Amino acid sequence: MTDAARFVAEELGPGTPWHLSAFYPAYQMMDTPPTPSETLKRAREIGFQEGLRYVYLGNVSGPGNENTLCPSCGITLIERRNCRLLSNRVSGGHCPDCGASISGVGLDDTLSKRFAH
Repeated sequence: MTDAARFVAEELGPGTPWHLSAFYPAYQMMDTPPTPSETLKRAREIGFQEGLRYVYLGNVSGPGNENTLCPSCGITLIERRNCRLLSNRVSGGHCPDCGASISGVGLDDTLSKRFAH
């Protein structure tokens, strides 16, 4: 995981979103165990340690796995659950708490409100 996270950060840039999804047994792979949630959480930590700013977990339950955090102060900026937008605190492409620039497409309030459920 460390090498993969480092590659993404160095070759694609630290603002590149990194999505990590849990494996679940299905069809012809029923004998393979699912990915433990702790493994994914550790992989997320590694991504952040290697300099990635936006690391997300999928196919695993738990609060905060899909949220966007400010890479500077760590506050939750965009809250999601089950791929649904719950809140967006990004203002003008910046963190409202510390003013850090936040990378991403469609982060303005208008677009976020359109897709909120």
